[in-house]
Amino acid sequence: MKKKDKIEIKEVLKSQRLVATIALIAIYLFFYIKSVPFRSSTTTASIFDSSYYLGFLAIGVTFAIATGGFDLSMGTSMICSALIAGYITQKYNLPMIICLLMILAIATFFGAFNGFLITKLHISSFVATLVTQMITTGLGSIVTNVQTINYPLRGAEGGWYKSIFKLDSGFPVGIIVMLTIALFMAIILRKTKFGRYILAIGSNKEAARLSGINVVKYEFLAYVLCGFFVGLGAIAYVATYTTVMPGNGGGFEFEAIAAAVIGGTSLAGGSASIVGTIIGLFIMTILKVGLPFIGFQPHYQTFITGFVILLAVYLDIYKRRKNNQ
Repeated sequence: MKKKDKIEIKEVLKSQRLVATIALIAIYLFFYIKSVPFRSSTTTASIFDSSYYLGFLAIGVTFAIATGGFDLSMGTSMICSALIAGYITQKYNLPMIICLLMILAIATFFGAFNGFLITKLHISSFVATLVTQMITTGLGSIVTNVQTINYPLRGAEGGWYKSIFKLDSGFPVGIIVMLTIALFMAIILRKTKFGRYILAIGSNKEAARLSGINVVKYEFLAYVLCGFFVGLGAIAYVATYTTVMPGNGGGFEFEAIAAAVIGGTSLAGGSASIVGTIIGLFIMTILKVGLPFIGFQPHYQTFITGFVILLAVYLDIYKRRKNNQ
């Protein structure tokens, strides 16, 4: 990318992060003023609990979107990996650590499968990840025979994994875990060759190829990384909710994509911000938790999510056109 292009992208990201930050503060204050129960520590805990798994999905998909693609299979892959790993663990009485490693391995495999379809078979990311979404939706039900998988409760044998995200005292250590990982990935995206190559591919794939970047390799790795974060999201999900049901997971990917786009990651590729993604994440989770407090049912969030994505995409297109003038 040219120096001028880099400066313009940075300015776009900064401005969109600023707008997202102001929106986050405004949304939180709105619910805080409108609803007394929203101010409780229980509500804060609910916001954090909802942010763990969704945050990992959002971080992962930021890298996929940065290449100019996206991943529609994240939600179902997350649930499928948790179902299969939990089923095998219970059937063969395996240690919990093996279960968690299986979750990561299965989810990463699905990410690699997406990467293979996109980079080797040259299938569009929309079609490829939609196919994986359908496969993972059915596979989880087939393996478990449509049975719900219950993970160990806190205090039970193998229940130690819950303390990764919330201590026995109730302290939400998971928010520290997620934000630490997010900071590390922000450095990866901005300060390493891998991150620069990912952004270059999303900005102009042909130019990246001509400049000597192995486009197939790095685009594939972006989806592998996305799959790995789906695995982290699955671990966070079971640690938070314990019960995993076949058929669940649809829609989580849209929340994750919305978080990334709200935070300044362009659906056109080439520009992305992990910090912005985290800001977008908290906008989504506060909306999810806060809407019922003012009388709106959870399904209103789906409508609002769609509207927010539309607005964020429009702003991205507008800014890009303005910069190109």
